[in-house]
Amino acid sequence: MSSLCIHGHFYQPPRENPWLGSLPPEGSAAPFLNWNQRIGRECYSPLAWASILDAQGKVMTLCNCYEHISFNFGPTLLSWMQSNIPKTYHKILRADAASRERLGFGNALAQVCHHLIMPLASDEDKKLETAWAIKDFEHRFKRHPEGMWLPETAVDTASLEVLAEHGIAYTILAPRQAAAVSPRDADDWHPVTEAQLDCTQPYRVDLPSGRNISVFFYNGPISQAIAFEELLRNGENFWQRLRGASSQGLLSIATDGESYGHHFTFGEMALAYVLGQAEKSHDIQLTNYAAYLAAHPPLNRVRIHENSSWSCAHGIERWRSDCGCNTGGHSSWNQKWRTPLRHALDNLRTGIRQHFERSAPRYFQNPDNAVQDFEPVALCSADADEFAYHHLRTELSETERTEAWSLLSMQLWSLSSLASCSWFFDDIDRIEPLNAMSYATRALELAECTGADAKALKEAFLHELEPAIPNSGRAATGRQLYDRFITPRRISPMRSLCLSLYRLHVQNCLPSPGNRTELHWPLLTAAITCTEHSGSQAKGRAELTLLFGERHQLNWQWDAPGAPDFGRCSLCSETGEILESCTLQELSWGQKQALALEGIEISAAQHWAQETTQARRLLPLLQPMTEGQTQENLRYLWAQIWAALGWEYCRQEQIPQEIGKIVAGLGPGEDEKQRFSHQVERGMLGLLELSPTDADGALWLLLRARELFPEIDCWRLRNRVWDLGVQKPELRELALALGFAPDALGN
Repeated sequence: MSSLCIHGHFYQPPRENPWLGSLPPEGSAAPFLNWNQRIGRECYSPLAWASILDAQGKVMTLCNCYEHISFNFGPTLLSWMQSNIPKTYHKILRADAASRERLGFGNALAQVCHHLIMPLASDEDKKLETAWAIKDFEHRFKRHPEGMWLPETAVDTASLEVLAEHGIAYTILAPRQAAAVSPRDADDWHPVTEAQLDCTQPYRVDLPSGRNISVFFYNGPISQAIAFEELLRNGENFWQRLRGASSQGLLSIATDGESYGHHFTFGEMALAYVLGQAEKSHDIQLTNYAAYLAAHPPLNRVRIHENSSWSCAHGIERWRSDCGCNTGGHSSWNQKWRTPLRHALDNLRTGIRQHFERSAPRYFQNPDNAVQDFEPVALCSADADEFAYHHLRTELSETERTEAWSLLSMQLWSLSSLASCSWFFDDIDRIEPLNAMSYATRALELAECTGADAKALKEAFLHELEPAIPNSGRAATGRQLYDRFITPRRISPMRSLCLSLYRLHVQNCLPSPGNRTELHWPLLTAAITCTEHSGSQAKGRAELTLLFGERHQLNWQWDAPGAPDFGRCSLCSETGEILESCTLQELSWGQKQALALEGIEISAAQHWAQETTQARRLLPLLQPMTEGQTQENLRYLWAQIWAALGWEYCRQEQIPQEIGKIVAGLGPGEDEKQRFSHQVERGMLGLLELSPTDADGALWLLLRARELFPEIDCWRLRNRVWDLGVQKPELRELALALGFAPDALGN
């Protein structure tokens, strides 16, 4: 019997605002808020509830694909998932536990923490990124990882040494990264090409330290077909391709996990189909790398091509030079900007690390141990007080404790700036390089507040960035790009105050004199107190508290929009003298967009309440069309509240279906249909969260909603019914209405 292991490498670049900790809106991800949210809906969540259909197109089962494939997620993406799509996050954790129970080893691999190119990292950073990856993995999966994914499979011997030193048993590489092979117990080395390499077995890499690590090489042609050749368009074709390639040993497949659903719509269904076929197969057995390695130790050794990767034909040049590798579509562009960006960020990282090494002994009992244990605290998966008890010196003042936390955060943001995606694409003015420069800027600020000569570090950084010229023409030099797009992102205490007051203005919640209100971001809390308010001007005090203790006390003055400059926030002295001001125009695109989106969500919620109240009054008044009438009078106005009319029709059983037919004919636009669908979905899910669940109520809502909008989105409802137990008698009718096959429901 042959073995099959399908690996998904799941990764998103770091996207957090380093001052606030929240993800800013990303216009290119619209209509979603950001790319994490979009790919979560298109890929990460569908893989946890992937449909397997019968011949009639009915759902036979929902497959948690993570239970049957090998996978890795990075710490930053898992942290976002934990907060934003927790059901999917817990499905992933449970999938690893289920695979441990079934195979003796978990499906999950760790991933180098910030997805930096390991051969380009210093020895110290290789060790730190590996240690952080392991710490985070252990916090989440409650075990030590057997394997670790190297970003872009970029490898050198020094990186493998670090993995082996940290107890990592194996990694995964591309077949072209093998240079020569030899039997395990002989020194009989033979050069190999990608076509010659036997990828059906693990290999051992002997390291200079005397340690060794195992390497799996994936099947190149099939992995290529999945990622780039539309093999996922048909599940049966995918299965037959795998069957045709299976032989004795292991068939190893590895691609970006986003292939399954994001790159190829419904790709998760093709994968689920293959997993279902493999489960029924008598000649192919699903496994994971750790289980296969335990049963089949390497019989042969391999030497790797140093400084090689899976996504650059020139080794690792894609992440430091204009090698010719790019994403295509811009034949006249170049990537000469990669070299100055690499030099600028690498040299800044060196300066940051040296500052930490000089400063840390004053604050920490053991600086190396402290920084290695910090990453789970920063991602809120470990307790900060417990960390402080074990690592901070006991005699520190409050100011010194704040400085200690700042040093650790400085390390985190500095390493975040080196994520591989900053160099991968075609231009320096994309989201990823701009984010990298933002993280570097935050690291510089933290270095300055802990005693570093940040002015010299920043000037050197900008000098090296100068030759990084964007292809887009949005700036003439790298320094100009920085001044135009990064400087406005910086959130000083003044900018934090400005954001807070604009946010309260959007919420219409500026406190009255003598009152206080709080605003929260993941890394910042702003307590705003108003002392006086007259006309369009208000004054007060603010206390800004950053995560891990940094505090600022400020006096403020607010001149509301309608006054000059669309509103103005000013920082004042104790005597009321204006020291510094900030206006709406000075905020970055992301900051203004976040305010606008928060405002529209508040407005939509308020209008919804008004619309549903009015809809209840209007529904009984709706009349059939008279002779000669082809559309409703004032149809454009009815269409504007169609979602509320539809929702109230669904909720109220006493309203006859004739009224529903009139509502359905009012001609809503697509946006109104989606608003209606979203509200109905929320209502149905709410009924299933009751104890006991109200499946009959959810079914009623669903059937009424389909009278108005047959294409209503039931994806989350279907998943919830599956998780509750689709074979429960009380859920049967709802399950059938949701498209489950009768055979899936049992007797």
